[in-house]
Amino acid sequence: MFLLSYWFPSLYGITWLLVLGLVLLLLFESIMLYASKGLTGERRLPDRFSNSDVNPVSISLQNSYTFNLHISIIDELPVQFQKRDFWMQTKVPGKSRTTLEYDVRPVDRGEYVFGKLNCYATSAIGLLRRRFTFNNEQLVKVYPSFIQMKKYDFLAIDNRLSHIGLKKIRRIGHTMEFEQIKDYVLGDDVRTVNWKATAKRGQLMVNQYQDEKMQPIYSIIDTSRVMKMPFNGLKLLDYAINSTLAFSNIALKKGDKVGMVDFSNELGQLLPAESRKTHLNRLLETLYNIETQFKDANYGILQALVRRKITHRSLLMLYTNFEHISALHRQLPYLKAIAKKHVLVVVFFENTELRELAEEKAESISEIFDQTIAQQFQFDKKVMVRELQQHGIQTVLTAPEDLTVNTINKYLEIKAKGLL
Repeated sequence: MFLLSYWFPSLYGITWLLVLGLVLLLLFESIMLYASKGLTGERRLPDRFSNSDVNPVSISLQNSYTFNLHISIIDELPVQFQKRDFWMQTKVPGKSRTTLEYDVRPVDRGEYVFGKLNCYATSAIGLLRRRFTFNNEQLVKVYPSFIQMKKYDFLAIDNRLSHIGLKKIRRIGHTMEFEQIKDYVLGDDVRTVNWKATAKRGQLMVNQYQDEKMQPIYSIIDTSRVMKMPFNGLKLLDYAINSTLAFSNIALKKGDKVGMVDFSNELGQLLPAESRKTHLNRLLETLYNIETQFKDANYGILQALVRRKITHRSLLMLYTNFEHISALHRQLPYLKAIAKKHVLVVVFFENTELRELAEEKAESISEIFDQTIAQQFQFDKKVMVRELQQHGIQTVLTAPEDLTVNTINKYLEIKAKGLL
């Protein structure tokens, strides 16, 4: 308008009036925003995050002004999320409170530090923003997936495991852990008749048995470089850790004792098998501190540890990975030695990216070559399963995302067949 006033002089005075009005509005809004503290905010975090799960974070804002506030929020998220474009907007009426919520999904265990919560507030005039800063440096620890653990715990208690793909195994025969003597009813197994009690009572009495409990079960986690491979942003090691926590919780509910061992080129931590309810917290803290090593696994020291420390026949769930059959052949003598005394289940992973590649439609010679190699790797995995089974070693070959379901199912199968 100043430029136009060169040709239209009457605009010059009007333009100065508009500038003066703009300055007055700016001063008025600055007085409105800075006359009092006005806005209070708080970031509310849970005590701990669950790894690989969606965790809620809430922001509470209290508007002490008498007028409505338009607020833009920039939360300084931990560096592990690598999110530099966080931006939220909301409107808070005068003299009122509002709560916002957003979700984060961590894929690494450890300590996560939230920085400042920056809130930029403006009135309906919109010429000025005032920055409010809250909650400088809040620390949250990311633990193995306790959300997943609770999910499967609920399903197990409710006897609806088959809803998520877990099979119902028909029990053949019965276990030999005595529970009580009871009156014979039609349908009871005549082989369980207790003749001494029958003679004493003058009527048929039978022994009643229950599932064998208090059996030692160990989760053995390979922390070598083969477990560093990521799928969907989560390392194989973290898949194994999440599965160990959920599986151990189910085993405790079933009355068994659970323990844990980790190893790579050297032994890590050994948590002896126990059945106390508080033992799950010890297991959670132990799993929290496990880290992947970048060296080859030494199965020799694992076999020596099992021979010395695990003296009773136990169920050993070994979480590892073999990408080539030669890698399995190097470790097979140690696995066979462990399986002589214990029920050994080798849990290793299907490469889902290779599976997707093998299933794609090839359109060139190079793509056909790539698919052939991918199919060869898939075939090698099946050969490994067959070779382990030939030596009496149980196996679970699973996609990483199905690990927990398949591991729990294998445990239930072994319990149902009475192999332990």
